[in-house]
Amino acid sequence: MLAIRTMTEADAARWDAFVDGRDEATFFHRAGWRGAIERGFGHSTHYLLAEEAQAVVGILPLVHLKSRLFANALVSTAFCVGGGPLGRDGAVVAALDDAAAALADRLDVDFLEYRCSPPARPGWSMRSDLYFNFSRPLDPDPEKNLLAIPRKQRAEVRKAIKLGLTCSIDDTVDRFYDLYAESVRNLGTPVFGKRYFRALKEVFGEACEILVVAREGTPVAALMSFYFRDRVLPYYAGGGGAARGTSAHEFMYWDVMRRACTRGISCFDFGRSKIGTGSFAFKRNWGFTPEALTYGYRLRRLAAVPEINPLNPKYRMFVALWKRLPLGVSKLVGPWIARSLG
Repeated sequence: MLAIRTMTEADAARWDAFVDGRDEATFFHRAGWRGAIERGFGHSTHYLLAEEAQAVVGILPLVHLKSRLFANALVSTAFCVGGGPLGRDGAVVAALDDAAAALADRLDVDFLEYRCSPPARPGWSMRSDLYFNFSRPLDPDPEKNLLAIPRKQRAEVRKAIKLGLTCSIDDTVDRFYDLYAESVRNLGTPVFGKRYFRALKEVFGEACEILVVAREGTPVAALMSFYFRDRVLPYYAGGGGAARGTSAHEFMYWDVMRRACTRGISCFDFGRSKIGTGSFAFKRNWGFTPEALTYGYRLRRLAAVPEINPLNPKYRMFVALWKRLPLGVSKLVGPWIARSLG
């Protein structure tokens, strides 16, 4: 008989073993996200485990975001690019969907969100016009990867090399966080708390890499990347005012490519960006082709798919005001707001 229950700490290894056995699984299905999100933000999580004859046959990671400012939602997976159910077959996936819907009813959320294509079942809405992902194969030869970068961006990489920029790997999040917080404030977005990034590094260990770019010993840009199977995922990036005019970001991404291909990684997953943003244009200018991401929504208390993102005109004044905040204030207040922006 198929049984669905909430994952416990003792189930984490079995959960990840199932993820490792599914071709369609992503880094964001890993059990470690549960602890990182709980410790980093204090949110309740509901990681559903489907079993049959004591064997794991399906999983569905869910995070409960409850905010008076934004929404009351059940998301798979909040703070991640991907998510949704994984099952041995369609029957298991359907059972996980039913369990998630029942949980959404019990928690009385506004909506249930899957960050993947929604199931072919009645009552689901989908959206595929906001977020786009960018990925490209890596050649084992670093020089070939450099030549694959469009000429203008390749010139920026060479400029940074001539300026003497260097890259190093940090074991702590301290230098990364200061640069990331400044960059996010400059974009008008509240920053996540430092404890979240500490949790990610502690939970994922070597699969979570922090790279810092420096000029004459001064950090100017930093990046947190994840490694999963054959791909590297540059995920959180930031740069300070000293990065201007140094091509630090171009150099930083190139160095991640270089390091990744030398360790046998065959895919550079540049991650998602919202259409119409600077990061969307930046990635496309690197020669990456945007691929639409389809997210599914089971709406309960809403008539339409929610627009909880900085491109929503109703947040325009907030974004403009946030850019003017002193950095210290943004780092103090930002995490309280950002914890609801999953």
